[in-house]
Amino acid sequence: MTTSTDPQAYLAAVVSRLTGPDAPFELVEEDVRGARMPVMRERKQAVHELLTASLAHGDRDYLVTEDRRLSFREHGEQVAAFAKVLADEYGVGKGDRVGILAANTVEWVIAFWATQSLGAIAVGLNAWWVPREIEYGVALTTPKVLIVDAKRAALVAESDVDLPVLTMEQDVPRLIEANRGAELRTADVDEDDPSVILFTSGTSGKPKGALHSQRNLIAVSDYHRYSDAMIDAFSGREYDPNRPSDARYLLSSPLFHIASLHNIIVPKAVSGSAIIMTQGAFDVDRVLALVEREKITNWGAVPTMAARLIEHGNVRKYDTSSMTAFSLASAPSSVAFKQRLREEVPFAKNSLVDSYGLTECSTGIAVATPIDVEQFPGTLGRPIFGVALEIRDPFGDVLPEGEEGEVCVRSPYVMLGYWENPEATAASIREGGWLHTGDFGRMDSGRLRLTGRRSDLILRGGENIYPTEIEQVLDEHPDVVECAVVGEAHEDLGQEVAAIVVVRAGATVGEEELRQFATERLSYFKVPTRWRLTTEPLPRNATGKVSRMKVKF
Repeated sequence: MTTSTDPQAYLAAVVSRLTGPDAPFELVEEDVRGARMPVMRERKQAVHELLTASLAHGDRDYLVTEDRRLSFREHGEQVAAFAKVLADEYGVGKGDRVGILAANTVEWVIAFWATQSLGAIAVGLNAWWVPREIEYGVALTTPKVLIVDAKRAALVAESDVDLPVLTMEQDVPRLIEANRGAELRTADVDEDDPSVILFTSGTSGKPKGALHSQRNLIAVSDYHRYSDAMIDAFSGREYDPNRPSDARYLLSSPLFHIASLHNIIVPKAVSGSAIIMTQGAFDVDRVLALVEREKITNWGAVPTMAARLIEHGNVRKYDTSSMTAFSLASAPSSVAFKQRLREEVPFAKNSLVDSYGLTECSTGIAVATPIDVEQFPGTLGRPIFGVALEIRDPFGDVLPEGEEGEVCVRSPYVMLGYWENPEATAASIREGGWLHTGDFGRMDSGRLRLTGRRSDLILRGGENIYPTEIEQVLDEHPDVVECAVVGEAHEDLGQEVAAIVVVRAGATVGEEELRQFATERLSYFKVPTRWRLTTEPLPRNATGKVSRMKVKF
């Protein structure tokens, strides 16, 4: 085959070779829950089929921590044993929910895959929640059993949660050992049956459970396979679906996020890649030591982690020469920040990738390649494989390139909806299967440029925080008349949470009391770090809503 000297022509030829008729990733148009869209012709129907396929990788590393190493074979055996426990002892079956509440650990992954094998729904509860928030998540999703680590077991004990609880440190290993040798059970599920619930904040103040289907997770896995095939093509190597990948991925974000669960744990089971998990608080030296020891090649980090790499000042004392791909996700970062990162962190210089995605979309919406980051600063790249993206005006009409409007997307990655919340689902997923993100941007030369995040959203160190939830908690204090929570710029975290609180006349409540009040009711990252107490009413617009843009410290 003659290789074109025109990069765009060569790219088009590669895409055609991979996605055309009878190609490994042939695209066909099909009906997906009432909307016509391109999907892969050859695809699996159930997430547990990905687990079964992973067993072919045998004794290759699948999960690695600082002090543990689990092969694909060992992982499969433990999943089979734990699935037997869930089914036989706790009655878990198709469509039932299994709550997982823990920091990153091997048992989190085993619990997830065991749930999938039974056709049940894995509920990834936020490990930073306080008892009140745990109660809400459990009441909403009603799991049959809750699988937790020791720290969260103590929090559950403080709550009103009343259901079976299994600890990852003691119960899960004991039960797996007692059922060692069990055959893997698999349920009969359809590709649009539910698979996972992950929580995302909403403008109503309470977290919403984004419900992802079997199709969603399989499509994400196929997208990653396609990306690997593209890399092979540009490396001059023929794509072989049976050849396991030698890439080694660092997993440093929580498993209850799509970045880690949907985009690392699931697809790498298929590709045969090793996943190296960090545990505990993020520590630059421990992470870089893992990169050096495990010869890690790929890492997706939130900007806060990247900022701490810069601050570390001595990254070069570690051997990071194995790193070939380094991406930013979960929160926006400035052009200046990305430039500084490329200058001061050796492995970011030629490999830095930026992206834009949502929990509701299961994976990225657009990805900026290293060339995009360098030559088109401020953009987030082109829509990824399988994503249709439009910029629309308030009436739903499509806008031309260069004009600002709401970012709307359609793809097989878009969630089924919000669990037990048909109103929010109908507001987000509209006619034709289009997800209205609530984010605003424009297209520049085919690349997405965000011009504004969801109107009230605060992005703190990769976590999405909606002010309404915090305001509702503060409003419960007897001395609070009203309040407004806003995001203030923060050098390390991107934004910090700030609260302007109107207290009743004559009240003696102070900042420390309000901080403690919030700490007892909210995850630490939602508790305001900046406060202004006043007796002056908040500014409001003509409809009586607080004008956040006019709220100042």
